Amino acid sequence: MNSDIQGIHHTGILTRDLDGLERLYTSFGFTLSPRSRHLLSARPGEPPVPGCTANRCALFGGAYIELLGIVDESAPDPWHTKAMADQYEGFRLLNFDTDDPETVSRRLEGAGLRTSGVLDLERDVDTEDGTRTVRARAVHVDPRATPEGYLGIAQHLTREYVHQPRYLKHHNGAYGLSGVLVVADDAEFDAITDRYTHLLQATPTQNGPCTSLDLAGGRLEIVRASDAEQVLPGEPAPAPSYLAAMTVLVHDVDHARTIVDSNDVPTRSTPHGFFVSARDAYGAGLFFTNTP
Repeated sequence: MNSDIQGIHHTGILTRDLDGLERLYTSFGFTLSPRSRHLLSARPGEPPVPGCTANRCALFGGAYIELLGIVDESAPDPWHTKAMADQYEGFRLLNFDTDDPETVSRRLEGAGLRTSGVLDLERDVDTEDGTRTVRARAVHVDPRATPEGYLGIAQHLTREYVHQPRYLKHHNGAYGLSGVLVVADDAEFDAITDRYTHLLQATPTQNGPCTSLDLAGGRLEIVRASDAEQVLPGEPAPAPSYLAAMTVLVHDVDHARTIVDSNDVPTRSTPHGFFVSARDAYGAGLFFTNTP
């Protein structure tokens, strides 16, 4: 495994109804960071400009879940988020963590994957010492090459302003994001698996119907669409290939399930915890487990 990608940086759920999305995830017991508007650059070297999106995040100290909303349809959209939402809303973004985005970008370009180059992102956030600017750098893979979702590799420059201790304690006991499940159209399965194998420089292993790629910080699993019913029974399929679910680590599965159940959201038992359908979680299946 190459050290230029360490693990999952964050997952992203996209919506035009950020108010509703944040209400639901708060009711699931997540503590969310305050809403923050994005400043985005369209091309490498260009200064960030105010964009059409804002977010709130469920932060775990390492990876996090981004609740990403289009909040101003008239604002610039340098990262083409509105086009993404026009296709469908839900679990659309997956970013891996790096400390060296330039090297990753060169490596991906050398492997025949077009990238955006290294882009800058900024957003102002409230801290206990006043307003500070979060700064990050990201490499986006050309989405025409990733039918399952919008793929990026990101670097924190000001991690301390994102993962503030006051936002890391969750009522549901969540403390980490350990995995992502991708459903791949049967005809695209080999190409998608090969792409992630080379991208992550990880050795694939078989885990039931899923092919697993393990990283220092998280796991990516890929399942053929024809086998998806075995791990995601009855789940919606928004596209032939798609980001289907993420796994949230919690200290006490029963406690977390009680919180979700108290909101009349259906849950089903799994071997290591419980599952909330994408139908009931704004397009993102949620596995809750206390088993890394």
